[in-house]
Amino acid sequence: MPKSSKVTQRAQSHELVTESVADLLAHEEPLDCKLSSLHVPGTGEHPAGAGPHTEGAEEERPAWNSKLQYILAQVGFSVGLGNVWRFPYLCQKNGGGAYLVPYFILLLIIGIPLFFLELAVGQKIRRGSIGVWNYVCPRLGGIGMSSLMVCGFVGLYYNVIIGWSIFYFFQSFQYPLPWSECPIRRNGTLAIVEPECDKSSATTYFWYRQTLNTTSTIAESGGLNVKMTLSLLVAWIIVCLAVIKGIASSGKVMYFSSLFPYVVLLCFLVRGLMLKGSVDGIAHMFTPKLEKMLEPQVWREAATQVFFALGLGFGGVIAFSSYNKIDNNCHFDAVLVSVINFLTSILATLVVFAVLGFKANIMNEKCVAENAERIMGYLNSSVLSPELIPPHVNLSQLSCTDYMDIYNVIRTVKEERFGTLGLQPCVLEDELNKSAQGTGLAFIAFTEAMTHFPASPFWSVMFFFMLINLGLGSMIGTMTGITTPILDAYKVKKELLTVGCCVVAFLCGLLFVQRSGNYFVTMFDDYSAGLPLTVVVILENISVSWVYGTKRFMQDLEDMLGFRPCQIYFYLWKYVSPVCLIVLISASIIEMAFNPPGYSAWVQELAQERFQSYPPWALAMCFSLIVLAMLPLPLVFIARHFNLVSDGSNKLSVSYRRNMMKDMSNLEEQDEARSILRTKLAPAPKIYLTPAGNSSVDHNALSPISCYEAGYQNSTVSPPSPPSPVSPEFDS
Repeated sequence: MPKSSKVTQRAQSHELVTESVADLLAHEEPLDCKLSSLHVPGTGEHPAGAGPHTEGAEEERPAWNSKLQYILAQVGFSVGLGNVWRFPYLCQKNGGGAYLVPYFILLLIIGIPLFFLELAVGQKIRRGSIGVWNYVCPRLGGIGMSSLMVCGFVGLYYNVIIGWSIFYFFQSFQYPLPWSECPIRRNGTLAIVEPECDKSSATTYFWYRQTLNTTSTIAESGGLNVKMTLSLLVAWIIVCLAVIKGIASSGKVMYFSSLFPYVVLLCFLVRGLMLKGSVDGIAHMFTPKLEKMLEPQVWREAATQVFFALGLGFGGVIAFSSYNKIDNNCHFDAVLVSVINFLTSILATLVVFAVLGFKANIMNEKCVAENAERIMGYLNSSVLSPELIPPHVNLSQLSCTDYMDIYNVIRTVKEERFGTLGLQPCVLEDELNKSAQGTGLAFIAFTEAMTHFPASPFWSVMFFFMLINLGLGSMIGTMTGITTPILDAYKVKKELLTVGCCVVAFLCGLLFVQRSGNYFVTMFDDYSAGLPLTVVVILENISVSWVYGTKRFMQDLEDMLGFRPCQIYFYLWKYVSPVCLIVLISASIIEMAFNPPGYSAWVQELAQERFQSYPPWALAMCFSLIVLAMLPLPLVFIARHFNLVSDGSNKLSVSYRRNMMKDMSNLEEQDEARSILRTKLAPAPKIYLTPAGNSSVDHNALSPISCYEAGYQNSTVSPPSPPSPVSPEFDS
């Protein structure tokens, strides 16, 4: 612009800059090169100076067809396999009903506030995880990249679990179920039970030998498992078809994949309550052990479960909310989805322990019957005296109570020789305490219980179809967390990107369908997500509450929602959540330091699991996963701090530059008016209210380069030293 222009003259005459450039940078538009026009179909909103048919207008951003579709997508993403096989295990392990108290407290002070934060920034900035954090603070743009990498790692092994469920689903169309009995090995006329199965159980043998055909160590590859490879291929085809059209296809899939699991859980609950012993399981589950609440480990595991149950840090939450209308009530969404997630965990816990209570009674009765036969043998061989057996007891139909009476009498009388008799106590409580977690719950304990159900194939089909749908809902969110940031940054066809991602993921996933593949699933589950995601979320929290500014963010929410959120969020975002997350990170690092890295290996000769430490190369792989997931954080910060790469703040799209020039010409017209009317048109700075009610002037609200002290580098309009602006680095 020539130095004689009126805009430059006015800047040199120490007049304040009018709205044009300042507001252009301060309001809704992020500084992405190609996608700075953020128009939601149906809202009628267009960038300043650009109508719907302006030359160079950007492609309209997709939007959800309905609010219900969006809520189901968020529920489907947050409610996953962990609600069914992780939450019940933690509840049983950490004090039963007493565990619900720390879980609910941490849900209120960590879960809902951070979930609300992610929904709000995604909805406001209308970008995926990379674009959102580049907008809030370019120096912390590595947050989105780390989030994308974690999504990639998790998606690789999570879909393997869906593949396992698909295999069991198709195996369920048989009667009797193939895991109901041990296979018989024939050698001529001699028929014997498979020794490995006889030492363990039919369901355990089917899982480790027939399904995984696992090796005894992670160092033994064993080659590809063909059945699991085909199941994984089917799983990736299903995921690809579900997300290939973006939210246009995934939103429709969510109607079924999100609602069907609730139908199955309710059916299982009704059926489970009709089973003998189900009440014992539920009573055991919710009998509170209040002393457990004083243990730090319980609070750490509750915080971790809250953290992962809502899918924080993955990018899927941000990606889904970025397709919302700008005035959508995301606070209501955050509370609703969090409550649904919590209630789903309670429902799944009731189902799991009703079924496991039934299984525990079956196993206890089996234990009593086996020991009763052993006692009868001792009576016939005169090892035990018939006088030890009460006259009213019938050994052929021995109840658990009568057996315990006989057991105690024999143990007292034969105190010195009791150990040689091999009698078991057969206590129901011991069976209930054997509750498994993860794959052990779904593919061993639950399948064993279902073999005793009437019409067991039907219930098995329903159960594994439910697992497939739970996994599919989470995988859609994970894939959206990967594809949305890429689509925002690069002009790529959704279909081509989705197919490419699925093909690459399937090829990388072959690592998990070797015979030793389940050990790698455990490795990725332990190391690829836990610590990196916690770091990602605490940086998200800090970048919004301390770098961007909590007061500024609260004002943005008021402008967006039409009401000011409860002031408690100010303190939760600024103080409580960061402190809790720092404690969680510290506890996780301490646990990793004191617990040697290892895995549970299935030893075929013993037909048992044994803990084994990782070999050096596997240990290096574990820590490489952590480093790779967090590497973008320091790299992006260093590169942008020292201006080694552009942060995008000086790269404007053609339409953005055109709008800026129009605003500058408006400045000149206003200068003319000012010289004639001698009026001052400079707008008053925005005034934000702190929770205490004190006012705070902010001259740089909503600036996408708010974490820099320098102003907008590409503008030739340089206002003279403004009067004491609020520091954009930290929000006091």
